[in-house]
Amino acid sequence: MAAHAKPNHDYHLVNPSPWPFVGSVSAFIMAVGAITWMHDILPPWPFFIGLAGVLYTMYAWWSDVIREGHAGDHTPVVMLHHRYGMLLFIVSEVMFFAAWFWAYFDGFFNVDAPEQLARLAATGGVWPPTGVELFDPFHLPLFNTLLLLTSGTTVTWAHHALLHNDRQGLKWGLALTILLGLTFTAVQALEYSQAGFQFSGNLYGATFFMATGFHGFHVIVGTIFLIVNLVRAMGGDFTPQHHLGFEFAAWYWHFVDVVWLFLFASIYVWGSWGVPLAH
Repeated sequence: MAAHAKPNHDYHLVNPSPWPFVGSVSAFIMAVGAITWMHDILPPWPFFIGLAGVLYTMYAWWSDVIREGHAGDHTPVVMLHHRYGMLLFIVSEVMFFAAWFWAYFDGFFNVDAPEQLARLAATGGVWPPTGVELFDPFHLPLFNTLLLLTSGTTVTWAHHALLHNDRQGLKWGLALTILLGLTFTAVQALEYSQAGFQFSGNLYGATFFMATGFHGFHVIVGTIFLIVNLVRAMGGDFTPQHHLGFEFAAWYWHFVDVVWLFLFASIYVWGSWGVPLAH
């Protein structure tokens, strides 16, 4: 049998790769570096060395996946399993955000629970705690909501353009989505600079910033994801039949949109009902 004969199955048996080992070692160095840095045991350079290794592993590993797709290794069965993997990843992200919503609503609904002595002392038995000035949900938060809803339409436009082999529509849709994502991040930074509460020493502030801040981080990750897809689209990648990278970026972006709608409705609007607001 020839060494490079075409396999008689639809699965892709990957070649040996150094990236799982390199990535795990880099992540370990980054974690240890972060711990020793926070405790003033070592300077920050081990953390940044590990971070550089993790970022390079991501770049190199995903580059290998792209090359495998160009080589024809992504058969319909392989693409189906990639989609399963992305769906499971998004489900894990949903569980991640469920923890922050749980923390917020535990404080919301159990702020005056008699068994929570420390919470009663810290909040005065009211939510939000006395003296905390909340954001007006119909100011910057509403503007950011409109930005993300609009970005959902532009990334959908890009997807439909790709399916109809409209390369210019694909590029413009991606570019506008990226612009809206960057604008969202800038507006959220402006909002944070005007916050009437802090992360530390404040149960409301801790839950608010963990929920909205991690969402903001996901917006940044999604924006980078879309930028990579725009660069690839400008280089001629993606066809109406094969565009997993773009499809996953669009899924991720819609997930980010949906999470923000829950954040806006529950934390910004419902959580501020009948409370004095900042102007």
